[in-house]
Amino acid sequence: MAHPGFFQRQAHARRNTSLLVFLFLTAVAFITLAVCLVGYFVTRSESSGLAFHHWLLSNHGLLTAVTVIGLIVLGSLLRWVDLAGGGDRVAKMVGARPIDPDTRDSDERKLRNIVEEMAIASGMSVPELYVMDQETGINAFVAGYTPGEAVMVVTHGAITQLSRDELQGVVAHEFSHIFNGDMRLNVRLIALLAGILMIGQIGGFLLRASFYRGHRVGRSRDGRAQAAMGIIGLALFVIGYVGVFFGRLIQAAVSRQREMLADASSVQFTRNPEGIAGALFKIGMKGGYLDTTSHASDMNHMCFGESARMKFTSLLASHPPIDERINAIQPGMLARLRSRLRDTEPGADLYRSSASVPETGASGFTGAASDILGPVTSKSGRTSPLASSPEAPIKPGRKFSDQVGTINRKSEDFALRFLERLPATFRNLLYTRAGASQLCYAMLISELPRPQQEERLDLLPAHPVLGSQPDLLEKLLPALKTIGEGVRFPALELAMPALRKLDPEEREMLITNVQKLVAADNRVTLFELALTSFLSRHLGDEAARVVPVRYKSYKPVMPALQRLMSLMARAGSPSQTDAEKLYREAMAGFMNAKDGNGPVLEKVSMRQLREALTALNGLSPLLKPAIIDACGYCITRDGKVQTREYELMRLVADQMDCPMPPLAV
Repeated sequence: MAHPGFFQRQAHARRNTSLLVFLFLTAVAFITLAVCLVGYFVTRSESSGLAFHHWLLSNHGLLTAVTVIGLIVLGSLLRWVDLAGGGDRVAKMVGARPIDPDTRDSDERKLRNIVEEMAIASGMSVPELYVMDQETGINAFVAGYTPGEAVMVVTHGAITQLSRDELQGVVAHEFSHIFNGDMRLNVRLIALLAGILMIGQIGGFLLRASFYRGHRVGRSRDGRAQAAMGIIGLALFVIGYVGVFFGRLIQAAVSRQREMLADASSVQFTRNPEGIAGALFKIGMKGGYLDTTSHASDMNHMCFGESARMKFTSLLASHPPIDERINAIQPGMLARLRSRLRDTEPGADLYRSSASVPETGASGFTGAASDILGPVTSKSGRTSPLASSPEAPIKPGRKFSDQVGTINRKSEDFALRFLERLPATFRNLLYTRAGASQLCYAMLISELPRPQQEERLDLLPAHPVLGSQPDLLEKLLPALKTIGEGVRFPALELAMPALRKLDPEEREMLITNVQKLVAADNRVTLFELALTSFLSRHLGDEAARVVPVRYKSYKPVMPALQRLMSLMARAGSPSQTDAEKLYREAMAGFMNAKDGNGPVLEKVSMRQLREALTALNGLSPLLKPAIIDACGYCITRDGKVQTREYELMRLVADQMDCPMPPLAV
């Protein structure tokens, strides 16, 4: 069976979410009935022997049912609010430490280099990195509600015990969870189970309270009340934890399926099956349990490997057995790894030692990937097609949607050369809040004469971080001209971890400053629109908000489609006649012939384009590929992609939550 694409995986994740909500409501109903049954027997004498179904409608029954449902909802809501901070909150919950972007630790630099390469190659923002310093087991997870605010957490054991190939396999596995929409599903699972768990916790409290009180007062007139409290507590304890047991069954069933898919995606991304297989093999030998956090069982379904020792392992394991996962990656792989272990001297690294890989800079993809890619410098000595030339050759008719949420050879090659070409000073500045902010300004003024640059910067209000800083701009502007305008977005993605560290007020101020610079000449270019839209999407008030599915057909968004395709057709055509023809071809897949496509719009304002993309992002995931392909068809119709066309395509992909490799165009 073919590996499912990005949009199919996204749709499947949404279906899983709906299924989880249904199963949660079913569990709540059964738990409520069970507690009501306990209440019925406790109050039976006071209810004059009413039948159970009549008792449910009595004051006692209704009060019991409402109380149980309220407690479950309250428990889930409290945990939901606790996790509202997104991935950063989850990382802090397990005691993880953020990794300094400019870290001097060789193992942490190894991880950061791998993550940056993979993020740039996939066309998404670099996730913030955390390490669990006290955890010696090998494990990792990603958390967050949207890819733009995702964080990746790894254990100290993972970055110190895995070779670079193995760590790359783990990182690719976690990137797959980001692409597949698994992160928010995992966070929701934690919140839903917390509500069910509250019933058991209340039961445990009542049980302990009854024993404590009985021990203090001994025999008394309150003995009957204490016994009743103990019975109720025991019943609630049993009911609550039976509910948790079945909740974890649901959790495990969903997680096992997603883990196998992520393993397959890791091999697809790295083209190095021994990387992730070797990491799994080491987990099998050394373990991956999280021993220093009380949330290990809560996080079990989120981690690369089992994070908690579970009873009824065959039922509650959130991951398939290690042997099964390794053999699913490649038949016979487990036997080869065991043979290699047998033939290796004690203490020797099973694979190439990570110490043999230079970590002072971005050393690139290794192993099989580097063999396929060949040298990181092209014959012409240029860094990338888009950096050295305003046009990049490409085959027309290519399906762009197949590239979304993937990493291909060209994008890997691009990421390697881009990172190696970046001056060290420039790259280090992107790791600081001030440097990342100044990058946004520099990209807007880099093509202006020096007097106009100073005039624009005078528009910015004074601020220790976000105000104009000439000393930093002097280091950024020359580097931007060197690397070329076609790689501005990868540089911005590299700076996103630092930009996310801005306070909410500072984020708003940065967006306002960028808008001031854009409005200074009373015109808006495609890149300026793309930049402001990107910052608003990833740093604005609703950056962590998950966009719900609003439309399940193209009909409600037809005006938005007409605006987008009009702009794409004009961008990809040299004349009005060609634009009309290209527009009709692009719209043919969305309208019936009898309906007619209408003429290509003469003008599409930037505001109209932004509104159109917002509407189109509300489409069902399975309806988005046709739009991405139609846009790609427009800009590749003449067999080449100009920088402005690339930036327009990049804007469309970003605003529709479709991570696209930088060289997909």
